[in-house]
Amino acid sequence: MPGQFRPEDNTSNADNRPRVQWLEVAPEWAGQRLDNFLLGRFRGIPKSVIYQVIRKGRVRVNRKRARPDYRIVAADQIRVPPLHVPEAGPEKAQPGTRVQRRMTDAIIYEDADFLVVNKPCGIAVHGGSGIDFGLIETLRAARDDRYLELVHRLDRDTSGVILVARRRSALKALQDQFREKTTRKAYQVLVMGEWPSELDRVDQPLRRTETPSGERIVRPDAKEGRSAETRFRVLERFAGYTLLEAMPITGRTHQIRVHAALTGHPVAGDSKYMDDAAMAAWRKIGGDRLMLHAHRLTLSLPGGNRQKMTFEAPLEQRFHERLEQLRQRESG
Repeated sequence: MPGQFRPEDNTSNADNRPRVQWLEVAPEWAGQRLDNFLLGRFRGIPKSVIYQVIRKGRVRVNRKRARPDYRIVAADQIRVPPLHVPEAGPEKAQPGTRVQRRMTDAIIYEDADFLVVNKPCGIAVHGGSGIDFGLIETLRAARDDRYLELVHRLDRDTSGVILVARRRSALKALQDQFREKTTRKAYQVLVMGEWPSELDRVDQPLRRTETPSGERIVRPDAKEGRSAETRFRVLERFAGYTLLEAMPITGRTHQIRVHAALTGHPVAGDSKYMDDAAMAAWRKIGGDRLMLHAHRLTLSLPGGNRQKMTFEAPLEQRFHERLEQLRQRESG
């Protein structure tokens, strides 16, 4: 938590009505915008309510009015007026002990600045859009950290290395590396068909759109798309499939999946970008997941020495089992 919550002295505790609260800013939150700070602390309150109370001057920082873009400082005293929660719908599920243990067991490195997690396939990185909780909410429930924020994201069905910051300064330093493209990422990906040995690079701009049903999808678009480049290297061949190392130079949504599909070799198990016949063939041999795994990440540690470190996440069991099954078919 960013500081201690305490009701104002003249507020009655006799009922459950919203009360005035005072928040003291802990050092790790210094530098964040006031609006983002409050949105993060009061996740059940609509954005419109937060912005309304700031605009009307009902939120005070050190007894003074403040703008939404005010950058908070350690030890700031923030007065928050009563915030009226909209009428509650069905109560959201909370991460249970089993899923909390699964997520903490997936931590492969931790220091004072950040965690490295081997995210399981099928776990969203955060809740929303019909998902009650994801990786970040589960870690917050399982651990006694005052600050946990996602540094970057992975698709729900992609497994592998993901970073979670434990300090705001670390979050900024790590995100700066992703933005400046000084990190190095490598994925293991199983694609359909025989990947051409000479095909080591796909450079195709991509544009993210939504279907009429609201589904997010990415298409190639030379005119309006954002630049996207992926390097590929063959690791192993099987009958009807190829295991690749994919190294995204840029970080666009679904980049590896779309670039692979554009070559005619979609990622095995990718229901969004492979056709029905290919999906049926994959399922016929027991395919039960998207075969994309964030295997390796190299970065500079936050802080003064900027030491380079590489983190590797072992393949998830189902990914490993499918590869072993294909190897056995080859030898049989």
